[in-house]
Amino acid sequence: MCGIAGFCDFNKNTSAPVLQKMTDALAHRGPNDAGYEVIDNPNASIGLGQRRLSIIDLSANGRQPMHFENLSLIFNGEIYNYNTVREELIKAGYSFNSTSDTEVILKGYHKWGDAVVNKFIGMFAYIIYDSNKNEVTICRDRAGVKPLYYYWNNNVLLFASELKSLHQHPSFYKEIDVNSLSLFLQYSYIPAPHTIFKNTFKLKPAHYLKLSLSNKKITETRYWDVCDYYNRPTLDISEQEAINEVEKLLISSYEYRMVADVPVGLFLSGGYDSTSVASILQKNRTEKLKTFTIGYKEAAFNEAPEAKKIAEYLGTDHHEWYVSASDAADVFHKLPEIYDEPFADNSVVPTALVSRLASRHVKVSLSADGGDEVFAGYNKFNQSIRYTESVPYFMQSLFGNVMSYINPESIPYFNRQYNFATRYKKMQNIWKEKSPAAAMKYISQYITQDEAFVFLKHKYEGYKTNFESGCKFSGDVNTLNKLLAIDYQTFLVDNNLVKVDRATMSVGLEGREPMLDHRIIEFVAQLPAHLKIRNQTNKYMLKQIVHKYVPKELMDRPKMPFIAPLTVWFKDELKEKINYYLSEEKLNETGLFNNGPVMKLSKDYLQGKRVTYQKVWNILVFQLWYERWCKNAA
Repeated sequence: MCGIAGFCDFNKNTSAPVLQKMTDALAHRGPNDAGYEVIDNPNASIGLGQRRLSIIDLSANGRQPMHFENLSLIFNGEIYNYNTVREELIKAGYSFNSTSDTEVILKGYHKWGDAVVNKFIGMFAYIIYDSNKNEVTICRDRAGVKPLYYYWNNNVLLFASELKSLHQHPSFYKEIDVNSLSLFLQYSYIPAPHTIFKNTFKLKPAHYLKLSLSNKKITETRYWDVCDYYNRPTLDISEQEAINEVEKLLISSYEYRMVADVPVGLFLSGGYDSTSVASILQKNRTEKLKTFTIGYKEAAFNEAPEAKKIAEYLGTDHHEWYVSASDAADVFHKLPEIYDEPFADNSVVPTALVSRLASRHVKVSLSADGGDEVFAGYNKFNQSIRYTESVPYFMQSLFGNVMSYINPESIPYFNRQYNFATRYKKMQNIWKEKSPAAAMKYISQYITQDEAFVFLKHKYEGYKTNFESGCKFSGDVNTLNKLLAIDYQTFLVDNNLVKVDRATMSVGLEGREPMLDHRIIEFVAQLPAHLKIRNQTNKYMLKQIVHKYVPKELMDRPKMPFIAPLTVWFKDELKEKINYYLSEEKLNETGLFNNGPVMKLSKDYLQGKRVTYQKVWNILVFQLWYERWCKNAA
């Protein structure tokens, strides 16, 4: 696991010290080693830098950049099946100087070219310079577990694991993209390929980008598509056959994620996803797995007692930390450093804290992200279908049209209900479009597009995202499976995976995602919807598997979101943060918001009116981010 950074400068103005600054900005991702190299190509100067967190082959033999014949490589991530690929390459005549997965990528690329990516089970982002073909290839893993940003402007291509690295290059021009800011306000994250800055992009998952050094042409290719598997015919197998096959895939995937030359632990919330990982891995082990949980004194948010019960039943070496508002305040001011693009998921605080806890004991920690997206855990799937398919089309049209003539603030009783105006507008949009996919998009928004227009000073046109254009489905795909495919390409990659990657790497901890092995989604995508949600029971199939390992009575309880009690803390200990960052003075410094509506929002929230805290949180997080990276940036 590492941080990678570099450039292709056709102007040949970038020096080695700049590369070192770009790379060392990622020292938290790789505190164990560093490598920097500037290559003089006839057309451009090429910089390759890496900060290393040593997990596999701790020796200097795994140092990067790594070279073989005409190829040079920097790599962030893990190839879990590297030994299998290595054996195949040895049989083909290749020899190896290390036991690292980096060398396997390099020589695998030499053997198979871009098709090598199809050999890998893992999480990865890598850059390969090919002096023979005179091109640079940038590649990202199928699910998008590992991040990769790039900037292309004025004949300079910059690339890095995090945005903060790009800031170190003198050619990087920070111009805020108000279209992306609008997306952030709506979703609390910025969907790929967009970023907060113009000319700056996230490489989309399952894509590789090639830059020709001869003609400066950039091409982007998708090498894998989750939609292809949802579009395949539904598998005709029994429920028990499906459960048995999924269980085998889970066991294989989870065991692969234990491959390391350093201690490995896992985050345990006590829900079905993390319990599946803990129970399967602990079952056939004599040594106790280390598990980690965050708790709160606020009972409505506290999952720690349930996680502890699971840990005691499984016999893990369990660690828990009950955190307070003062712990949250400590994290609060570090959020822009950890998340160097505006990011306002409501569980960033506990994720950062549980990462800090785990880093005191292990170098690698498994998470269980992906379970809700793969096995249908979120209620938004049920809601999206219920709001549309259970209401006749003509009624949806009627409701959508009538609602456009009524101001929700004028409706007695309801106008005093929690977040009513926003929920009213969402339902109006849902019934106008009459699509479950559109319904999920609107349900996923914390701030509607109309509200974003009110809050923002500058007008914008808006970008399309994978909510609108992520998949082209065949006519036979079940509605639930369509929603799962869209969520895999939106919320999973740009919210959940960003959250865990940045939080873990901020403390030099490698986070691994065993439920996102591509073999699992490829199989589960082809299963009928009734194995995912049955009789309003979400994650039906996964629950049947977990109940083989943990008694049902230990697991049967309402699903709790993994969030901090911000609604409590921000009206008490952290209240001054809102008053300060959403004051007229601070809003004027940013210059992007209409002060009046934002200040009214924060005032209403602090006065206890029925305003969702997430709207306040999104703007507050942006203000904090702006202060660090635009106003006070070095």
